[in-house]
Amino acid sequence: MLKLVVIGAAGRMGRMLTGLIVQQQPQMRLGAAVEAAGHPDLGKDAGEIAGVGRVGIALGADYAAVAGPDTVALDFTRASASVEHLAAAAERGAAIVIGSTGFSSEMQARLQQLGPRTRTLIAPNMSLGVNLLIRLVAEAARVLADFDCEVVEIHHRTKLDAPSGTALALARAAADARGQPLEGNTVFGRHGATGVRPPGEIGVLALRAGDAVGDHTVIFGGPGERLELTHRTQSREALARGALRAAAWLERQPPGLYSMRDVLGL
Repeated sequence: MLKLVVIGAAGRMGRMLTGLIVQQQPQMRLGAAVEAAGHPDLGKDAGEIAGVGRVGIALGADYAAVAGPDTVALDFTRASASVEHLAAAAERGAAIVIGSTGFSSEMQARLQQLGPRTRTLIAPNMSLGVNLLIRLVAEAARVLADFDCEVVEIHHRTKLDAPSGTALALARAAADARGQPLEGNTVFGRHGATGVRPPGEIGVLALRAGDAVGDHTVIFGGPGERLELTHRTQSREALARGALRAAAWLERQPPGLYSMRDVLGL
């Protein structure tokens, strides 16, 4: 039976994951639940926090103390915390699935360094549909090489980073398919007298409003026609189920740094 550690267990994704593991995943079990030091829910039962009843696992603050080769962690916290958790996982041979976003270039370099030391999967979005969308965007960008490409996303008002990691992944997929670097060819929103849109530019626009879980649209505009590819996340359950599928897949892999494309065979 797959032993899971939910990191960020008192957050929205953490509660969703705990509920799914306890109620709908008989082949999985909750091994531990972790939150940040000083969190007001530390010591409380993880099942009660998730609204699924008492499970006998108290919320702790030390991931390193529960990490081991027989565990797979699910980390939906903050970028800086996720880097620390990956370091602990690498040291203890534990597998870890990271869904956090907002990593700086220095953090990205650290992830690339630590990830291959253990079984690591990092994805800005665990949704199966979004990861298929990334593949479709790459194909559209290749075929419609002379079309303008724009990425528009909307998330809830409490999201901490912008644009979303998924929007950046979509923009990068388009850039890679066209053989151009994303850096230096991307504009994040527009204002004022911007002039004529330069060839090869990829626009990325982030919207924040209400409780939107996350919608992403990639627009390819050409002479006389426009193609729009859209994915709408209706519930965080889509992200949680994707993460659980990733965890089950990752447990059987050798050490390495993986993505959802590997899980889905894309």
